[in-house]
Amino acid sequence: MDNPLTGSAWVYGDNIDTDLLAPGAYMKANLNELASHCLEAIDREFASHVKAGDIVIGGDAFGIGSSREQAAQALVELGVAAVVAKSFARIFYRNALNLGLPVLVCPQLEDIEKGDNISVDPVAGKVMNHSKGQSFDCEPIPPELMTIVNAGGLMSYLKDKFSRESR
Repeated sequence: MDNPLTGSAWVYGDNIDTDLLAPGAYMKANLNELASHCLEAIDREFASHVKAGDIVIGGDAFGIGSSREQAAQALVELGVAAVVAKSFARIFYRNALNLGLPVLVCPQLEDIEKGDNISVDPVAGKVMNHSKGQSFDCEPIPPELMTIVNAGGLMSYLKDKFSRESR
C-alpha cells in the first residue's frame, strides 16, 4: 500500500449506517450492482462519481447498523482508498480492515469539505488536508492490522501465511 494515500474527500456526517452503504434492497444483487447504490439515499452522485483512490470522511458512528460485510465491500468495490471518521461501529471497523480497507479514527476531524485534496497515512495516524493546509492526528492502525490491510485483506493474508508455513 502506498503511504500516504491521496485522493479527493467525500464528506458525510454522523451515523452513516450499513443500510446507506449497502442498501438492503440490493443485498441479493452482485457486488458491482450493490456498490452502484452505495450512499444513494444521501448522495445520488457518490457511486457514479467516486474515483479510485478517493477518501470517505465521516462523523461519529460510521458504519453503525447491521453487521453486513457488504457495507465495507461496496466501498472497496468502488475504489475508495480509506475511510476516516470521528468514530466507527466496531463490527464495520473490523470488516473494513479484514477486506483491506484502511479505516482511521480521528476524533478532532473538522472543516474538511467535499472535493478537498486529502492524504491519509494509516501507519503514522495522520490526515492532511492539502486544500486548506490542515493536519490532523488520528489513531494509527496497529501494525498487526496493517499487515492484514497490506496483504489485501484477511483472506489474502491467511492464504499467504499458510502457503509460507507449508513450505
